[in-house]
Amino acid sequence: MTEILSWLQEHWVEVSGTISGLAYLYFSIRQSIWTWPLGLLSSALYVYVFFVSKFYADMGLQVYYVVISIYGWYAWLHGNGNSNNHGELKVSRTSLVLWVKLFIVNLLLYVGIVYILINFTDSPVPYWDSFTTALSIVATWMLARKKIEHWLLWVVIDAVSLGLYIYKGLYATTVLFFVYTVMAVVGFIEWRKDLANNR
Repeated sequence: MTEILSWLQEHWVEVSGTISGLAYLYFSIRQSIWTWPLGLLSSALYVYVFFVSKFYADMGLQVYYVVISIYGWYAWLHGNGNSNNHGELKVSRTSLVLWVKLFIVNLLLYVGIVYILINFTDSPVPYWDSFTTALSIVATWMLARKKIEHWLLWVVIDAVSLGLYIYKGLYATTVLFFVYTVMAVVGFIEWRKDLANNR
């Protein structure tokens, strides 16, 4: 028991980030506006966790999450933000044209992040770190716009991330990402029901 308490005391930032991250996931599945303030808190804590663990791309991703949390908060409350679509944003599907744009953005992000990690950091896993980071940027934007397919991207991202965090010994975060992987499937099923009801 003493060892557990000692570990919790030593890793309180990671544990707090994990707890707020789980709450963020629950509220995103429920499409609650609490998704965004909890996501902002979790991201701020993980900026520190990933810096210490030398996951620099993931650290940068958490900074992006702080910013996108503010955008998502607004978008979920006000739709597109134009005169034709005020009010709560509804779940929708991603068009083929948007998929092409997102693929190009993802590819450019991946190449740029790989270049930075290889040339300017001591990252032990630059390609995998870049893969999860680039795809996470795209998936989080899709969440902010309530695109249902973002859940499918998260299944891939979370499964790969889980392996990376086991490799680095971030066990609380590993538990979080195992839950994320399972709950991404649950989220897709729940949002698909909502999408069917909105037709």
